[in-house]
Amino acid sequence: MYEEGHPWGLFDLRIWSERLELRLPTEAELVDLLTVAASGIHDPNEMPFGFAWTDQPSPQFERSFYQYHWSTRATWSPDAWNLDLGVWFEGQLIGNQSIGAKLYRTLRTVDTGSWLSRDFQGRGIGKEMRSAVLAFAFDHLGAEWATSGSFVDNVASAGVSRSLGYEENGIERHAPRGHVQDLLKWVMTREMWYSRERPGVNVAGLERCWDMFGAD
Repeated sequence: MYEEGHPWGLFDLRIWSERLELRLPTEAELVDLLTVAASGIHDPNEMPFGFAWTDQPSPQFERSFYQYHWSTRATWSPDAWNLDLGVWFEGQLIGNQSIGAKLYRTLRTVDTGSWLSRDFQGRGIGKEMRSAVLAFAFDHLGAEWATSGSFVDNVASAGVSRSLGYEENGIERHAPRGHVQDLLKWVMTREMWYSRERPGVNVAGLERCWDMFGAD
């Protein structure tokens, strides 16, 4: 019945960069992704996320992890979507790269976020995976803006943004652990993206889910 692909077309979407494959994890692969997240993805003395999801004790940690990923699929619409892609390096699942949007048909703006196994940090992988979804957004979805955010003490995330050519775009205040942290906002416009040469990516399966992004 579904010879042309998976009935949930997002499972057919693939993005390849030089070293990475990005795609939506299957239900079984969410177990592997959970294992990676539980192994430790940041210094416990720091909190790089606006919601302190990694602080939760078991079994709340595992349950909320699944609820989040299920919710992004169950509530998906062309006007409000969030694609949480697994990141594979040499066949090993090592992290998560998200890209999402609201009112994309009108605003043409995406937002990104990510996390990565500590075993694979410091190798330029964080930059490569974000660059891959930016190329997907600008080259394939026709994005005009891409935004991101990083707490002022998250030097690695800010370094990725600067190295890719983002500009600072204000400050927000958050309190993921109950005390105030300043969040730097970053923006990349379409003109900024195309102002320099970028590594190419290969995309497959977009025709199976094109209408789901509100990109027409």
